[in-house]
Amino acid sequence: MDTEDPNVVPGFSIETAGVDYDDYESGGKGKKKKGGGFQAMALSAPVLKGILKMGYKLPTPIQRKTIPLIMEGRDVVAMAKTGSGKTGCFLIPLFERLKEREVKTGARALILTPTRELAIQTFKFIKQLGKFTNLKTILVLGGDSMDSQFAAIHTLPDIIVATPGRFLHLCVEMNLKLSSVEYCVFDEADRLFEMGFGEQLTETLRRLPSGRQMVLFSATLPKMMVEFAKAGLSDPTLIRLDVESKIPETLDLKFLYCRPDERYATLLVLIREVIPKNAQIVIFAGTQHHVELIQLILTKAGIACTHVYSGLDASARKINTAKFTMKKVNVLVVTDIAARGLDIPNLDYVINVHFPGKPKLFIHRVGRCARAGRSGTAYSIFSNDDIAHMIDLHMFLTRSAEPGDSRIIGRPPPELVETEHQVVMEYVKHVDLATAYRVSNNGYKQYIATRPVASASSNKKAKQFKIGELKVLDDFEKAAAAKREPEALKAKHKKKETAKSNKESNAEEFRDNFLAQMKNFRPRTTIFELNPKNNSKELSIMAEKREKDNVKIEKHKRKLAELELEKDHKQESSAKKMKKQQAKDDENFISYQAKDHIEEDGYAINSFAKQAGSAEFSVVGDTANDQRKHQRLQMWDRKKKKMVNVVDPKAGKIKTEHGVWIAASYKTGRYDKWKERTKIDEQMAARQDSDASDAEETVPVHKRDYPHTHWGRHNAKMDMKKVRDLELKSTEQIAKQRLQKETKLAREKAARLKNLSKKKKALSRKMAKSKGKK
Repeated sequence: MDTEDPNVVPGFSIETAGVDYDDYESGGKGKKKKGGGFQAMALSAPVLKGILKMGYKLPTPIQRKTIPLIMEGRDVVAMAKTGSGKTGCFLIPLFERLKEREVKTGARALILTPTRELAIQTFKFIKQLGKFTNLKTILVLGGDSMDSQFAAIHTLPDIIVATPGRFLHLCVEMNLKLSSVEYCVFDEADRLFEMGFGEQLTETLRRLPSGRQMVLFSATLPKMMVEFAKAGLSDPTLIRLDVESKIPETLDLKFLYCRPDERYATLLVLIREVIPKNAQIVIFAGTQHHVELIQLILTKAGIACTHVYSGLDASARKINTAKFTMKKVNVLVVTDIAARGLDIPNLDYVINVHFPGKPKLFIHRVGRCARAGRSGTAYSIFSNDDIAHMIDLHMFLTRSAEPGDSRIIGRPPPELVETEHQVVMEYVKHVDLATAYRVSNNGYKQYIATRPVASASSNKKAKQFKIGELKVLDDFEKAAAAKREPEALKAKHKKKETAKSNKESNAEEFRDNFLAQMKNFRPRTTIFELNPKNNSKELSIMAEKREKDNVKIEKHKRKLAELELEKDHKQESSAKKMKKQQAKDDENFISYQAKDHIEEDGYAINSFAKQAGSAEFSVVGDTANDQRKHQRLQMWDRKKKKMVNVVDPKAGKIKTEHGVWIAASYKTGRYDKWKERTKIDEQMAARQDSDASDAEETVPVHKRDYPHTHWGRHNAKMDMKKVRDLELKSTEQIAKQRLQKETKLAREKAARLKNLSKKKKALSRKMAKSKGKK
């Protein structure tokens, strides 16, 4: 910077329209250190020492925004990308809140993560960052030994890092109340809800005390998460960082109409005729079946491409993404879910093969292009099923969707599409593509059924959308002009070319008009009226039907004319009302809203509901199972007066004391058996009698003395079996044991006799062979 801004504090980010710029460094002679680091956050010595020990000096933008709010004790919902430092956002306030180790209170902080890997990573980071604090942390993961986790809970840790399924299992088994938890974190909260942990999170939240502090970190904001935050958080604050909310000005939006069965042919025409060969292209498809089909078609057509979807193996996804980012291939085919974490800096073109159901999903797709001041183009292919959604998008963007504007909305050249369509039909006859084509057609029906419905006004306007008025998109004409001869040859044959171009343009116009007339042509006669015989039965039936239909047609035309007159009358009346409103008396007029209601909304303390409504973002799954989750049983809601989706809560579930339905397998009685085996109640009584220092070192006998090797555990089980054999038994137990022993001996005897007979037969065969040789 050449000039120094007096309003800027050195070391802190400048926030303008939601964008965080790089740290500001003041000018002048000599180098000055950047201020405003972790030292300015009033952190305690052990926490600050751990931060500096790990090499962190300046907080990231998300840390600057969230840490002060969390340290104030407020509930926070933060949206940030992976790798932005969000783990430090909730750990630093956690260490500041807990301060010291407390033995008698139990767990005071809970961190829930969606996967084992993320939980282990968070656990390691706690150990590193909290190295100079004496807080005790345990890890609770699904798949690990529950006995060791029972013992770990009984050590009364300060922090629990867990996956929600196993943690709720422990809560139900051990009847944990969690009354001592002061601080709760849901990391990657959008993935927690997407993976189906909504019931576990709700039940866990009900067990927490009312005065706890809640912190949610997420990359997106699904609808379920918004409802959860409204119900479970107290006056939450929404913090958004690196969230795409607007379309860049340098991004051009183009819309291509085609018939439903010509969608893939239009894609091939677009890639071959309009988009340059070396350009980077991301193609969005509806489901993973369409991704596979498009990849096969493009490969068959000689276009090198790769693909990514959610069902693909993690290593394969990394390899395919790396191929595209390293420009080994120029085309990447993805679904919405697979493209969530995709960040490609030099992307030129985006193509929507299947139109998205929501405008925000469209922004999420095309936002991959034209970043950091670069220009880009987004082509969206739409058909009859997508017209209402396209109108919805234009209403959201406050733009017009007029069929006559060939710069934005149009169709591809019919002759090119027809040629490519024949090629695609030949491809589909191949064995590999035939199955993929059939499956993708079924997947498209599922995609349309689960896609969010367009608004009622857009559906009305879609019926009036005139497809016949669509012209060829200007981009095709520009691409055709770019392929013409060089300028030198143009100068020599200028007259011939002008005449030829005029003829070609006239021929093209005539062909386009003729094709449009052919598509709009409706014959007046039916097949029954071709070459009719006098007084034939078919002719008389069609004549009677035509008379009835003519009456209905005339009635419909009169109705349309009346609607147009009413529309004109409404426009005139609305114009008169506007004039009357402009001529109102301000002294005697009382509005239903206060004059300063806009200012009051700006000063409102709790704006989470409005902010969450604008930031809400849901993605339909790209697999059949994920899409079925959007189709539920329906019942009549008397208050809403319409059919609403419901889920049967009693299928394989139990109702908790808080009214939440959870899996019935959570209550198995394993904890009671563990308590009897380890005599933990006696140890707890002894611990209460001892001092706090002795209590810190007291560990259940099962945890301390139980062997850790395979044969050690095997021998320990055998010893326990011997001890059980020495115990007094009832007559029924003795009889049962004798019966088991007898059956075991009978089986062993039968096995021995069988083996003996086999040996005799083998010996007799051997002796017979030896006699034959002699």
